[in-house]
Amino acid sequence: MTRIGFVGAGRMGAPMVRRLLEHGHDVRVLGRTDERCAAIGDLGAQPVPRAADVAEGAEVVVVCVFTDEQVQQVCVDDGVAAAMRPGSALILHTTGSPATARDLAAKFPDLGIVDAPVSGGPHNIAAGTVTLFVGGTEQAVDKVRPVLACYGEPILHVGPLGAGQAVKLVNNSLFAAQIGLLRTAVDLGARLGVEEAKLLTSVMHGSGASRVGELIAARGSVQGFVADVGEFIGKDVAVVRRTAAELGGDLGLLDDVIDAGISP
Repeated sequence: MTRIGFVGAGRMGAPMVRRLLEHGHDVRVLGRTDERCAAIGDLGAQPVPRAADVAEGAEVVVVCVFTDEQVQQVCVDDGVAAAMRPGSALILHTTGSPATARDLAAKFPDLGIVDAPVSGGPHNIAAGTVTLFVGGTEQAVDKVRPVLACYGEPILHVGPLGAGQAVKLVNNSLFAAQIGLLRTAVDLGARLGVEEAKLLTSVMHGSGASRVGELIAARGSVQGFVADVGEFIGKDVAVVRRTAAELGGDLGLLDDVIDAGISP
């Protein structure tokens, strides 16, 4: 049994907490309100009122919030990282800039920090099959692998700290670009007199099939799918564009195709 601190038991984090508990771990979860504490208790975890409390006695702390700014708030401003004992591990599931994890490692060199953004949804986490792109040292990744294995498969160690974020951002750029391609294809189909839902379903049986296409076909329309995922994918595209700009470049051909996919 491992004592685990957890911040961010929301849409993605709650099924992670449930899986950790099912595997026999002792999990403390941040709950800032009575409502959140009740929800955490319903999961079977122990709610704690302050962010720094999740680090008390924890061997591993998991942070599953939405943005880089929230990671900074929780880990630095709210004192989670400072409250962690030397040699413990910090897992960052937030999809964001590779610089965020690296900056934390520079501030807190006694911690084993890994960036582990996920590819998949709550149903994948609940089944223990969400994909994890993991960056960090071999030692840090080996330490957290048993924790990640409670809900992740495959666990892909893709390089040093920040590499997990880099792979996830490239992945989501391709994801957004494929949405753009499918929207353009649907427009072509309409001009040719083919109904969108039938076109999407049919193409998934042909050489133009893709995982993104299967998801969109199941939804029945490109626009409906964009409405479902737009907030998440739009945030990630903004991060990868900013990261590319910091390196003195852009996304090249992907830029125009992405705009076709995620624009209203």
